[in-house]
Amino acid sequence: MRRRRESVRMQAAGLFEQKIRPSEVARRLRVSVKSTYQWHQLWRDGGVQALASRGPSGSRCRLSPRSLEKLAVFLEEGPAAHGWVEDQVWTASRVATLIGRKFHVTYSVSGATRLMHRLGFSPQVPARRVAERDEQAVAVWKEATWAEVKGRGRTVGATSASRTKPGSPAGRPGGGHGAGAE
Repeated sequence: MRRRRESVRMQAAGLFEQKIRPSEVARRLRVSVKSTYQWHQLWRDGGVQALASRGPSGSRCRLSPRSLEKLAVFLEEGPAAHGWVEDQVWTASRVATLIGRKFHVTYSVSGATRLMHRLGFSPQVPARRVAERDEQAVAVWKEATWAEVKGRGRTVGATSASRTKPGSPAGRPGGGHGAGAE
């Protein structure tokens, strides 16, 4: 993706050299006019080199390639192998904790999520249920109480999608105003 964007900027530089206006460059390359004006300014100030990619944005990964490989192995082993025995779910919070324990590097929950995606994993969200939940009581409540609370739906008959005009023109006395009025 980064290479493709750089390629478009280089095409723009070629068009700028031909004295083509930024708005026309935007049309030809199908990019925003704002971007082409920014590129034109960079090109004027620093030439083609100013439009070259500066590498990936953001901070660099704090784990070495070898540590990333180890982390992937740890994730494959599952949460139980690392002390989370209550379920087999890798949450981003657990992965951040695991990284801290194994590599002595602090990661935020969002940083751990990005790292998991980079390694081909996705964080799971555990189902939050009360330990004392009584499934039979829930079923009884749904059958008895929910039917009463929910109530009946609308009655069958003429309805309107508009809250301000409840009836149709055909039901109004005098035929109403509009295209069909005399």
